[in-house]
Amino acid sequence: MSDNYRSREERRRAMNDNKQTNKPQGNKKKEKKKGGIFRKIVAAVFILGIIGLIAGVGTFFALISDAPKVDDSVLKDSFSSKIYANDGKTVIKEVGGEKRTYVQYDEIPQTVKNAFIATEDVRFYKHHGIDFYRIGGAVVANFKEGFGSEGASTITQQVVKNSFLSPEKTVKRKVQEMWLSYQLERKYSKQQILEMYLNKIYFSTGEVYGIAKAAETFYGVTDLNDLTIDQAAMLAGLPKAPSTYNPYKNPENATKRRNTVLNLMAKNGFITQAEADKAKQVDVQANLVEQNEKTSKYDVFIDQVIEEVQEKTDANVSSSGLEIYTTLDVDAQDYVDQLMNNEIVTFPNDKFQAGLVVLNNETGAVEAIGGGRNRVAGGLNFATDIERQPGSTIKPVLDYGPAVEYLKWSTAEPIKDEPHQYSNGTQIRNYSRNYKGWVSAREALGRSLNIPALKAFQAVGADKAQEFGEGLGLELGESSGEKFAEAFSIGGFTEGVTPMELAGAYSAFANEGMFTKPYTVTKVKFSDGTELDLSPKPKRAMQDYTAFMVTDMMKSVVEAPYGTARAARVPGLDIAGKTGTSNFSAKEKASFNIPEGGVKDVWFSGFTPKYTVSVWTGYEKNSDGYIYSENEKAMAKNIFKQVITHVSQGEEKGSFKQPDSVVKRAVEKVSSKDVKKPSGATPKDSITYEYFVRGTEPTKVSQVFVEKEKEKEKEEKEEKEEKAKLTASFSEGSNAINVNWSGGDDETEFTVNMTSSDGASQTLADKGSAGSTSIPSPTPGATYSFILSTNNAGSASASVKVPQTAEEEPEDDSESEPGDEEQNPDEGTRPEDENENDGEETDQPDSEGPQNPDQGQQPDQGETENSSEPPSQPGNNGNNGNGNNGTNGNGQGNNQQPPATPDQQTENE
Repeated sequence: MSDNYRSREERRRAMNDNKQTNKPQGNKKKEKKKGGIFRKIVAAVFILGIIGLIAGVGTFFALISDAPKVDDSVLKDSFSSKIYANDGKTVIKEVGGEKRTYVQYDEIPQTVKNAFIATEDVRFYKHHGIDFYRIGGAVVANFKEGFGSEGASTITQQVVKNSFLSPEKTVKRKVQEMWLSYQLERKYSKQQILEMYLNKIYFSTGEVYGIAKAAETFYGVTDLNDLTIDQAAMLAGLPKAPSTYNPYKNPENATKRRNTVLNLMAKNGFITQAEADKAKQVDVQANLVEQNEKTSKYDVFIDQVIEEVQEKTDANVSSSGLEIYTTLDVDAQDYVDQLMNNEIVTFPNDKFQAGLVVLNNETGAVEAIGGGRNRVAGGLNFATDIERQPGSTIKPVLDYGPAVEYLKWSTAEPIKDEPHQYSNGTQIRNYSRNYKGWVSAREALGRSLNIPALKAFQAVGADKAQEFGEGLGLELGESSGEKFAEAFSIGGFTEGVTPMELAGAYSAFANEGMFTKPYTVTKVKFSDGTELDLSPKPKRAMQDYTAFMVTDMMKSVVEAPYGTARAARVPGLDIAGKTGTSNFSAKEKASFNIPEGGVKDVWFSGFTPKYTVSVWTGYEKNSDGYIYSENEKAMAKNIFKQVITHVSQGEEKGSFKQPDSVVKRAVEKVSSKDVKKPSGATPKDSITYEYFVRGTEPTKVSQVFVEKEKEKEKEEKEEKEEKAKLTASFSEGSNAINVNWSGGDDETEFTVNMTSSDGASQTLADKGSAGSTSIPSPTPGATYSFILSTNNAGSASASVKVPQTAEEEPEDDSESEPGDEEQNPDEGTRPEDENENDGEETDQPDSEGPQNPDQGQQPDQGETENSSEPPSQPGNNGNNGNGNNGTNGNGQGNNQQPPATPDQQTENE
């Protein structure tokens, strides 16, 4: 029954009430629950925010609680730094502010100020010591303008960092730096802060600090108003990396950096773009003053120390009151300085230059530096600044090292030295212009052959070779600004390497594959007592088997008869190393009139178990000269020998330790693509001992000399087992046929059978030994044949025709007086002369028949004697009674005797 409603409205309300009543009660609970959770989250976040704020504020004040106070004397005064030798006690120099020229803010022209502000802190006048906007913008600027175009630290922060704080990269130091920067901005004006900055900043080695000293050092300018826009931009670009952008040492880098500064000045409205473009056209070295201030003792090393401290800490060495502990070995540096001063070796001329580094292999510490000859303060350091093509010194690093590391080549790896080319088809040649055929990797490196080196590089692949080289501290490929190519395998770099870099790479081979980047500073102690360890940590660059095996291959360069560096040997020292030479291009030869044989760079980098010494020799510029004579080409090896001998005095000599991962095995010298063990037949001079990665040593035995031995035995047996010989001849005097048989060996059994044309046959010997017999009274006119057979020496045969009995001459039919029987010699042959030339075949010098009896029968020719010839016909013999057949008494024949018929010749099969 339906409900009764007083109106339609009541009915609608009732229906709505029913809907609300019929809703599940759980939904109401969920709505209430959702609302509660949200409120709780908001409350929790708020509470955590409050707690975080309190904690943050507490932490902030805790971090700045021991921050130094802003002190006027520290900001404006300079505190000298002491530099110690590697004993930690000897002060080799005290670097102070005596070379600083302080200038007031008003003495600095606006162009100079703008150059530095545009480069270092373009919002300098807008922030309060910390520029949060700049921190984010610096990232974008580095992408747009190039890396290093803009930094994140403000000028105020740099003043604080250089004056009060150590350069430790910690949260505490950064917080204190920000706090002190804010305090500095509160206490000093922007003008005063900029003045402090420009008078403290470090510009170059030789203790060049402050804008005034920099302007004088580089341009000879004592009034800063005389600086041009391009000069101001050049100086503003230097503090980022004083050595890298030094216009004396690296004009290309300096030009790029200056142009970056000019672009920033134009971008920020300090100069017009036209002014920037005009300034870019000025040669960066055009207005530099000549450097003529001589260096003082240890300056070449100290320059490297200051540069390293600046790079790793950003600390101001000249004013921060630091204690710098270095790796300098005073004795070694003194000796190197004497050598560079022409006191130990005699240099060819004053322009001939050398650069060298002495490195401790175990620690990577640089103990001495030879920066060059006749060097001026702040000048080019030939040990650390030059980048020259390394020539063949790169082969252990990019060719054989990677081959052993990744392909597990042995020191005996066979490589065929033959005509070869780069992958693009360009021909490559050895220096000697000839080929050695199959050689081992050891010999290829020892002889410094180019083709096997390229083949090793190609076998490994460019990517792996580059990876290996970069692991040893070399800048290759994109990091060096040039494409890594196959020409690198033989030192064909566009730029090159420094002696410092090469020494670092070589030291890893001596240090069982552990690489430590060369360094000169061990630690720095700041004025607040903070110490910062600057010694780099060693890292594994290669397996120990690679280090040992490549080292042993490089020992052959020094020790082997074919080695290219035998002149570098030192008795009692275990030395490994590699020579290197780079040549002039055809264009350079033509431009500078360089003769054939003149070279650009000559290197020798070598090491003992304890020290590495890397030496470069050459000229600073092509116009200065070239290396030509053998004495000049040997200078690098000579310098190495002198230095390594000196630094090794009193040291335990030692030898390179063979790791368990390497085994030594006897192998047959390389003659094919396979390496095999020697056989029992291999002669001693064909056996060599080589190293293999354990598990890769050869298992097959060579058969080369086994086969040769068999051939030799066969030849010897054939020589010993002489073939059987048979001779037979008729003797008129004894009226008998003489038969002889010989040959074979002790085991030979001879059987001789005879037959005659009249049907008679006879066995002269039956399985007997060598011998002879006679056949008496043979039948005149009969032919006797003899056959010899043996059990092991073959067979032979011979035949003899017995001559007819001579008849009396018939009487002449004409009448003659008694006593006229004598025949004219010219009309016939006298009976007594008929057989005068028995056994000789005249006029047949090339025949294989019997020889002249006057010359004797050669028993080893296997030839038998001929029977006597038939009587000569009258008028044919031409004998005039001198006993010479066929001659007229003066040695000239009148008539030639016809060739003997076949039945007159002795047969020999």
